[in-house]
Order: sequence, then C-alpha cells, then structure tokens
Amino acid sequence: MRSEPAEQPEINLVDPGLYSHGDPFVQWRWLRDNEPMYWHPPTELPGFWALTRYEDVRTAYRNSETFSSAQGILLRPTDHGADPGGGRTLALTDAPRHRRLRALVDSWFAVRSVRELEAEMNDVARTVVDAALERGDCDFVADIAARVPLYVICKMMGVPESDWEHLHTLTSRAFGAGDPAARRFAHLEILGYFEELQAEKAADPTDDLVSVLATGSIDGEPLDAEDIILNCNNLLVGGTENTRIAAAGGMMALLDHPEQWQRLSEDPALLQPAVEEILRWTSTATHIMRTARRPVEIHGRQVEVGDRVTFWLPSANRDERVFEDADRFDITRKPNRHLALGFGEHFCLGSMLAKVELRLLYAELLNRSIRVELDGEPKLLDSIVVNGPDRMPVKLTAA
Repeated sequence: MRSEPAEQPEINLVDPGLYSHGDPFVQWRWLRDNEPMYWHPPTELPGFWALTRYEDVRTAYRNSETFSSAQGILLRPTDHGADPGGGRTLALTDAPRHRRLRALVDSWFAVRSVRELEAEMNDVARTVVDAALERGDCDFVADIAARVPLYVICKMMGVPESDWEHLHTLTSRAFGAGDPAARRFAHLEILGYFEELQAEKAADPTDDLVSVLATGSIDGEPLDAEDIILNCNNLLVGGTENTRIAAAGGMMALLDHPEQWQRLSEDPALLQPAVEEILRWTSTATHIMRTARRPVEIHGRQVEVGDRVTFWLPSANRDERVFEDADRFDITRKPNRHLALGFGEHFCLGSMLAKVELRLLYAELLNRSIRVELDGEPKLLDSIVVNGPDRMPVKLTAA
C-alpha cells in the first residue's frame, strides 16, 4: 500500500519515465482529492484538462455531444498536426458517422459471434502456450500475451495465416518501446500491408472483417481506400495492444499476489471476476482525450470550446469513492464497474473478445498446471499512452 503524500507532489502526467520508473498513483491520488479538474500546463505537448475521478470520467465519456473524439483521442505534440484518422475511423468519429461505421462491423464482436469463435480461440491459446512451454524461457509479453489477441484478430480480419508472424514482428516494433523512428516506420509498413489486403478483398471478398470494410458503404457511399486502410489499422490496434498489455500485466499481478493465483487454481469459477479485476488493475490505456465542442463547467473550472480534456483511466479505476480498498488486487471483487474498456458510445467494440481471450489464456495455464516464474526483472513501457510490461522474462514448467 502506498502512503498518502503529505503535500502536493510535482504534477507532470506527461513524463513517460513516470510510468516506467515512478509512481503516477501519488500524483493521481492527490489530484482526485484536491484538484479533480486540473489544468495541466503545456510542455512539449499542448496544455489540457485532466479528469482523475471515476464519476467525472464516466460522465464525460457519456457526454459525446460536448466531448468530441473526432479531433483525436490521444495527446499529440502540436507540430505533429491532426491525427490522420480524425473523423474517419471507429475510434476517431462522433455520431452519427461513428454509429454507422460501427454498424458495419458490430455483429462480428457481438456475444454470439465471439462464442462461436471460442473453440478456435481456445486452439490459439493452446498453440501459443505449447510453443512457449517448449522453449521454457520466454518473454511473456512477446511470446504469449501478444500472440493470442494478434492471431485471433488476424483470423477475423482475413489475414492469411502465413502472414501472422510478419504482422507479429511489425506490431512488436510499432507498439513496443524503442526508437520512435523505428516505431513509425513499422506502423507505415502495417498501413502498407492493409493497403494491399483491402485491394485484394475488394476484388474478391470473403467472410472476414477486411472484406466487410472493403465492400461496405455508409449512406450509400462506399468507404474510400484510405478510410478502409485506417479502419483496418484501428481494428488491429484495438484488437491487440490493450489485450496484450492486460494479459501480461495481469500475469504480473498474479505473480505479485500468489495467493490469488492459488485461489484461481482451486476455483476456476473465479476466472470471470478475475478477468474484470485484471482489467481494472492494469487499466492499460493510460489516458484518453476528448476535445470540447461547447463550453462546460466542471468542479468550478470553465472549459472552453477547443480545449483538450483527458481522462486518466488508471486513476478513475482506483478511485476510493467507488472501489472499496481500491489499491487491493482482489479477483473476487464485486461489483467491479471499471472503466478500463471505456463507457458510453465509445465503449470498446472488442470488449467481449478481449475478456474471452484473457479467460482462455489463463484457463490454459491453470488447467495444465503450468508454473510461471519470473526469470528476470520486468521492464515497463516508457509511454503516457499505454502502461504495463514491455518485456517480462519468465520460465514455464509443466507439472
């Protein structure tokens, strides 16, 4: 348990080192208690409002008429210009276009569709764990947590199995730590890959998500090639990144709390609430941004049109006003109405998919009594966008 800061800490939520080497919860706790609507001065990033309490974040999520996604959902340096997906992708659109775009692919992520995929997802989890077990020593992030959601979303998108490893390499470079130029180049390669794939699917559609986008239309107008490519990228990122980090961060939490892993092994029925607690505990999306479309007052502070307003999800999900003993990792926690997957109109499209993937992965390890031990110090991501393990060396042994 972290101790309460006696006085105001230095507030700098945009220092990447805070998330890899520091303790952001000290700052978030102080803000929740003292300045729940905080104006963060500009740095290399523009100034912005920071919401850190659960109810404030939940209310703002729900109010899409005031808080727009179309100008971007992440803080970006001013000289980077507008996000190219603004107003065009699932994550970066407002109603009514967001609803119409989402309607094209919604059925693929419905409960019934995910349940129909469960046997195949279970096969993916088994294959990934088998390969890691054969190696013995591996990186839980790259070799296990990243592969399960990537292989599943690739299958859903109609990516040929022969290309899965290629995309695994590109996504590891694009979303991991390392040189920013190398990350950008990998991301461009991903966009180039989907440029070719969407052209193939447009000419010869099959039963997959890329074909749905390549042949779909909104208000009678087909999506143009760039919109299709950007939305393919959106689906790939949404279907892999947060689940990868949550799976690895959840395993790290279970290793830090071995009594919780023991309870899971004794009672597999706890897997469902355990997954919800892992999502709350890891809260892998560090911040989400909105842009004010009209003036609004929050906690006596005036937000003007065009102001950036950020939601700090790990803080909201540790808010003592909502979660009893919020800094305790408890796989039996109920209720657990966390905001790790968003809320309202932009509630995560793949939320059910992510939860099933996490459940099946942990079930695979538990059912086969596979022992997971740290084999070195985990390295955390140096990022203000997502938080959690970047590398996590482990040793796997079968009972």
